[in-house]
This record gives sequence, C-alpha cells and structure tokens, in this order.
Amino acid sequence: MKNLPDTDETLLIRTDYSDQAAWQALLTAVTTPNKNGFLANVHVVDDVAYSDLTTEQAVSVARARGDLLIVADTTALTGPEMPLLAVLPFDGDEDDDYDEDEDEDGETKQEHGELRVIAAELWSIENNISDANMDWEDFVNAADEGVFRGF
Repeated sequence: MKNLPDTDETLLIRTDYSDQAAWQALLTAVTTPNKNGFLANVHVVDDVAYSDLTTEQAVSVARARGDLLIVADTTALTGPEMPLLAVLPFDGDEDDDYDEDEDEDGETKQEHGELRVIAAELWSIENNISDANMDWEDFVNAADEGVFRGF
C-alpha cells in the first residue's frame, strides 16, 4: 500500500471512485463550518491508490498512525447523510476496555473502534478526539444504530 501523507491532521481517505458528484458533495459537507464555526481538521487523501481500501486495511493504517482515521467509502458516498467511517485504534492500556484480551465470555475484544458519523457532524468527533476533550465511548453511546448524528 502506498505511504500516507505525514501530517498532524486527521486523514480523510477516499476509497470509492464511482461518483464524482457525490464525492464533491461530501467534501462540501465536511469542509463547511457548522453554524458555530466548527470544522473538522482533516487532510484529504484523494488518490486512486486507496481505491477499495478494506476496513481491515483502514484499521491497519489507523493503528500504524496511532490516530483517528476517516474513510469515505461506498456507504459514505451513497447514503443520504453521507455516513463516513471513523476508525480509532485503542492504545491497549490495561484499563482500556477495548485492548485485545478476552472478555468475560472468552471472546477477543476489539483493538480499535469503528463508528459511522454523518458528514455534517464529523467536526465533533474529529475535534474532540484529536484534542482529547471527549472519549470515544461518548460518541459510541450517542450513536443511533451505529451512526453518530450529533449530541
């Protein structure tokens, strides 16, 4: 896989190239400040080398970077709310409920978090996770059927 840009901004990686108009609409939604002026701090990666990047590959990329990663996949480009995939690797601390260990039932816990976030609310997750103002669980708990639509 091609190396990703070295930036302090959260990466927004385009993986679906089937609809240029949908991509432009998504970019407009992500790069337009909300009514209070908040905006996601993202570095857009629009490179066909990442076409059809799988969730597993995105998780691997996120873990390698150690940062929040946003994926603009087919679901994001075809859904009316443009639900982007947010991927966050967990640090594996002993107190972290999500490191790779077995839970009470003997099943393996996740090493990362995945959550859909509508494009208009990306700023909330990106700003608060990147600045450590809120925890991932705050967004997961506020999600409706796996999609964060705001507080």
